Amino acid sequence: MSDTIIRLARPADTPTIVRFNVALAEESEGLRLDPQTVEAGVRRMFSDPALGRYFMAVSSTGERLGQLMITTEWSDWRNCMIWWLQSVYTAPEHRGSGVFRALCEHVLGEAGETECRVRLYVERDNSRAIAAYRALGFDHCGYDVMEHGA
Repeated sequence: MSDTIIRLARPADTPTIVRFNVALAEESEGLRLDPQTVEAGVRRMFSDPALGRYFMAVSSTGERLGQLMITTEWSDWRNCMIWWLQSVYTAPEHRGSGVFRALCEHVLGEAGETECRVRLYVERDNSRAIAAYRALGFDHCGYDVMEHGA
C-alpha cells in the first residue's frame, strides 16, 4: 500500500488499539480479552512512555490500518537495548497490502539507527505469522518464552 504512513500512535488512537488488540488475541490465540482491561493497559502505556510505544499505520486519509507495539529490554551481555515487537496487527481488510511490512520495516529501520536488536514472540502454531516474520529476516534465536503467575 503505497500511501501507508507510519507514525507514533497517539492517545486518540486508543479505541482502535483496543479493538485491534481484542481482535488479535481472538484470532491468534482464541483468547477473549476484557476490553476495559485492555483499554486501561493502553492508556497506562500512553501515560508512561518508559513502558513502550505504539506505532500506527494510517492511510493518506487517516484511516487506521494496523499497529505495532515496542517494549524494551536492556541486555548487559550485549551492551545494547533489545526492542520487543508486540501487538502486531493489520485490519483484515488491509492484509496483503503491505501494511505489516511497512510497520516492521519502519521499526527495524529505527532500531538499526540505534544499534538495537529486535525480537518478538509468536504463537508457535501461527504459521502465517512465522512465515511473514521470516520473510523480514527474523529467525529463531534459541530461547523459549516461559511465564510465571497469572
